[in-house]
Amino acid sequence: MGQMNEDLKREREKCSFNMNDLINLMDGGPDKTKMRREREDIMISRRDAYADIPEEYLSYKEQYEQAVKKSAYVFSLLRRLQHEGKTNLHNYRDVMANFLRSSDVGTGFPIAIHYIMFIPTIMSQASEEQQAQWLQRAWDCNIVGSYAQTELGHGTFIRGLETTATYDPSTKEFVLNSPTLTSYKWWGGGLGQTANYAIVVAQLYTKGECHGVHLFIVQLRDEETHMPLPGIKIGDVGLKMALNGVNNGFLGFNNCRIPRNQMLMKHSQVLEDGTYVRSPNSKLNYGAMVFTRVVIACDMVNYLSKAATIAVRFSAVRRQCQSKAGEPESQILDYLTQQHKLLPAVAACYALKVTAGKLWDTFSIVNEEMIAGNYERLPEIHALSCCLKAIATRDAASFIETCRLACGGHGFTYSSNLPATYCNAVAACTYEGENTVLLLQTARFLAKTWQDIDNENGKLTPTVEYLKTAKVKGYSHEWVNSVENIVYGFQVVSMRKIASCVKSMQTRVASGATFEDAWNMASVQLVSAAEAHCRVMILSTFSSEIKEMTRTTSKEIKRVLEQIVTLYAVYWALERLSDLLQYTTITGAHVDNLRAWYEELLTQLRPNAVGLVDAFDLRDEMLQSTLGAYDGRVYERLMEAALQSPLNAEPVNYTFQKYLKPFLQGKL
Repeated sequence: MGQMNEDLKREREKCSFNMNDLINLMDGGPDKTKMRREREDIMISRRDAYADIPEEYLSYKEQYEQAVKKSAYVFSLLRRLQHEGKTNLHNYRDVMANFLRSSDVGTGFPIAIHYIMFIPTIMSQASEEQQAQWLQRAWDCNIVGSYAQTELGHGTFIRGLETTATYDPSTKEFVLNSPTLTSYKWWGGGLGQTANYAIVVAQLYTKGECHGVHLFIVQLRDEETHMPLPGIKIGDVGLKMALNGVNNGFLGFNNCRIPRNQMLMKHSQVLEDGTYVRSPNSKLNYGAMVFTRVVIACDMVNYLSKAATIAVRFSAVRRQCQSKAGEPESQILDYLTQQHKLLPAVAACYALKVTAGKLWDTFSIVNEEMIAGNYERLPEIHALSCCLKAIATRDAASFIETCRLACGGHGFTYSSNLPATYCNAVAACTYEGENTVLLLQTARFLAKTWQDIDNENGKLTPTVEYLKTAKVKGYSHEWVNSVENIVYGFQVVSMRKIASCVKSMQTRVASGATFEDAWNMASVQLVSAAEAHCRVMILSTFSSEIKEMTRTTSKEIKRVLEQIVTLYAVYWALERLSDLLQYTTITGAHVDNLRAWYEELLTQLRPNAVGLVDAFDLRDEMLQSTLGAYDGRVYERLMEAALQSPLNAEPVNYTFQKYLKPFLQGKL
């Protein structure tokens, strides 16, 4: 589409590092870059098959119908890769991180939850016999599954779910019921009209006793006619803020019967006579949720990298005001205030990508340990996935909104793709665990860890080992403005906040309060402590991993990534000054130096701003933005997008004759 914008061209010419080298480094090597691009080529090559009227101009019903059409084409490509042996169940990370990253998200896929939760749940919770029965059918998409946990009246509090599954030994079946309106399943992706099966979370009853929530595979619709089966009441929950193609649904049961072997029985079992065999560890049922939260953290990187790419490229093209009289208008990227808005967002992309990748690796290691019967790190990985999901979604949503605002009025246009990107990201702040509740779950793990910290026989798991170090050094450490010291400062903040929360709760309990009341009164600070712990995890992981990754890179890439790490650390030090001032030895003079250092980092990174977002390697077909296309032809694309509006299909809309003209003539 024409020539490249000259300003954008100059930005790329002054980039100090080799673009392909950085892309390969962040992908994990040239082979992985090649594989990712092949996936993108396959995806994008079929776009014309389902490209239609822009989604924003469709009705709610039409958006769903187009999303189904899109899903059928997109996931048929995945099936093709499976048949060609280019991806398989053992390479699930490739499917989630690479294949779906290159897809046209838009209003969302009603089939996505099949891959994100239905299949992983079978993999982690089904017995070998059940996996043999269900897994290949699911992987080949012979059936489409959803995940029905959240209810109309209960969300993150899983123990409070009301749906019941009562075992009938006379027929060797479970009978599922929704005893109240609030027990109806709510929000399941693809549940409304798309899925014909679902993993259902219900309270298990056998021999008159409740054994808590367990997982069941339930057929919802006939595989041939797609009609709801007897005892199933199902539908769509209606219009939402975003992701209206996901087809979130509701589901109710009225004496719905399923065979005994459709309770997932890898960890707990119900024998034919109704005898209940308890799981060796109740938290093993959370495996699929942990996996999903890891996926969400990775997904936030995709959303944020799109927003940062769009905003930085637009800021290189957009000229506004004169810095000096008589000179051309300045690129808005030259203003320090614009750099302050955008470069921390760019740094956050790199930080979250590295940290989410490390979390995925850690999850894989812990999962292998659990398969071998070692559950020692299960509470740790659960706590880590909870807080990283919460912070990654919150940070991504916040930075994306900042990127949108940095693009001025044009960022408000739907064709910029910034409003949709923001809405899709902010949705993640509440799905698969509301963030405050998730942080409190992390805080529970931290509080327990702190209470056991002085146990001589106790060994802390890797992600909380720093608590002992921070406790030993305490306040005696002299503040130094360095990345290493900022990381240590956040460790001290986290340690002191956890200690303060535990002390506060112990004091309240000693004064006669119940533990539950003491916990509630400390909950605001507990959330803050969990967030501080997560900041430690992101800062320390980002710093150490980049240091390791750049051991053999060019000095130019090493320098720019060190600058990115430093900017990220200094940015958060300034954002959390009140914590550092309260819990560390930082002084006002140190703060002044930090601010000067931060401003210098912005100017150092300014020449590489476009190069750093280009290294996300996002093709125009993935960005779908009038403001962020590679060639920088912003204004031409904005006009082209405007002309696609249905209101421009005719010069005069019928409302002129029917309403506006009579109004103007005083006849209405």
